[in-house]
Amino acid sequence: MRSFMRQAAFAAFAGLAAGAATAADNVRIAFIDPLSGPFASTGTNGLHQFEFAAEKLVNEKGGVLGGRKFEIVPFDNKISPKESLIQLQVAIDQGIRYIAQGNSSGVANALTEAIEKHNKRNPDKRVLFLNYSAVDPALTNDKCNFWHFRFDANADIKMDALTDVIKQSDAIKKVYVIGQDYSFGKAVAAAAQRFLAEKRPDIEIVGNELHPIGKVKDFTPYARKIIASGADAVITGNWGADMLGLGKAIIEAGFKGPIYTYYAAADGITAAFGESGKGILRLVSEGQLNPPPSDRVVEYARAFKEKYPDGNLSQTRIANVIEMLARAIEQAGSAEDVVAVGKALEGMEHDSLWGGKLFMRPQDHQLIQDVHILVHTNEGVTFDFDNSGYGLVVESTVKMASMDAPTTCKMKRP
Repeated sequence: MRSFMRQAAFAAFAGLAAGAATAADNVRIAFIDPLSGPFASTGTNGLHQFEFAAEKLVNEKGGVLGGRKFEIVPFDNKISPKESLIQLQVAIDQGIRYIAQGNSSGVANALTEAIEKHNKRNPDKRVLFLNYSAVDPALTNDKCNFWHFRFDANADIKMDALTDVIKQSDAIKKVYVIGQDYSFGKAVAAAAQRFLAEKRPDIEIVGNELHPIGKVKDFTPYARKIIASGADAVITGNWGADMLGLGKAIIEAGFKGPIYTYYAAADGITAAFGESGKGILRLVSEGQLNPPPSDRVVEYARAFKEKYPDGNLSQTRIANVIEMLARAIEQAGSAEDVVAVGKALEGMEHDSLWGGKLFMRPQDHQLIQDVHILVHTNEGVTFDFDNSGYGLVVESTVKMASMDAPTTCKMKRP
């Protein structure tokens, strides 16, 4: 009897040890984004997309390096650069070597600077920064470094594509530019001024202002100024609650022209606009859900919706992050040697799940890809957002946008 009990206890211990060993072998990716506060819905949905992509695109296919699984570890940064740096250190102390972040370029600027300093001081504990959504152009220009890789098109690339569309519209004579008062909002405004002046010097910018991020409760005063300006179109980089508040105020004030945005979709935004935003809201982005470019997209999107019935597959670039990282780790032959992984990512060409080619430009670590102009509608929508019946449909596409755009990046490699 005692022998049996000893054998059972040993078996149980062995099972626990095996489980612990398996967990220890996971390739962990720290997800540092808002999981509480006014932008919690955006961060939570992004977390779900990372978890799903890791499971569907890597783990279900056997993992990397002979069976190691991807594990997404969430850290709530409360959209604060200071809190993000605290969470970064916690992640590093836990042995995590990959950092994913996207909400707020202010946070991204703080992280990339801290990571560069950390990697210089701790060559045996280096980490890579997988920037999936922070689009301040400076991050792949003057503030570039080897450890930072951006998988989204930056603000300048998106504005270049967006103004290619605007320049073709003779109906647009006046444009109002408005955004959040931080690095990204300022970058959008600067890019709008520059590209409109180059492509349509006859267009008058009748307003160019910034507002406090996450603090405006009533955007009605801003909407009134936009209407009074006589603007034919609005350009904004607002996201989250600020995008919803601004857009609703503009439309309710009677604006009928196009509102060109970077992030006017999902996380409750699509449902809240509904019919009122149809044909008015437009979004410049990468990735394509409607119409689905392939059966693989249909399968992936349906599986995501089955797992997260209230979720939105709104950041298609996340799948690109996971697939390209897995390829780089396999090519490097190690998940711990982040220098080798980084060098494998440099210059990588990849067929995107969403259609089209991806190219990680080696000189600045900016991913080059197709950029689409999408329209908010309920027509031709295979996959909607917020279970609303409304979604985004491709209106036009700029292939491999800004492939030859110059960069001021002077990267020092390890």
